[in-house]
Amino acid sequence: QVQLVESGGGLVQAGSSLRLSCAASGRTFSSSAMGWFRQAPGKEREFVAVISRSGGSTRYADSVKGRFTISRAENTVYLQMNGLEPEDTAVYYCAASTLSLTTTNPPRYEYWGQGTQVTVSS
Repeated sequence: QVQLVESGGGLVQAGSSLRLSCAASGRTFSSSAMGWFRQAPGKEREFVAVISRSGGSTRYADSVKGRFTISRAENTVYLQMNGLEPEDTAVYYCAASTLSLTTTNPPRYEYWGQGTQVTVSS
C-alpha cells in the first residue's frame, strides 16, 4: 500500500513557477514508479511526467517538456513547474505504479493522491 498526499498548488500568474510535492507513505514507495497527471475542467486526465523507481529514467508530455522537471528523494516526489501558462491550469495528481517502469497510462497506476489545484492567470 502507498498513501499519497500532494501539496504546493496555488494561484499564480503566467510565467511564474511552482513546485508540487507528493509525500508518500508505505513500504512500496521505493519500488514504485511515480507519475504526475492533471485534469482540467471538462477534460480527461492526462499524463504530465513520470520517474522510475531509481530516479534514473524520466518521461514528459510534449506540452511540458523543457518547462517541468520531475524528481524524487526519500519518500517524496516533486514536480518543478517553470514558465507556467494558463493552459497548465488543472488539478494535479500524483500516482504510484508497481506494475511498470515509466508508464504514461493511468490504469497502470494503483495508487492516487487527492490532487492539488494549480491555477495560472494570464
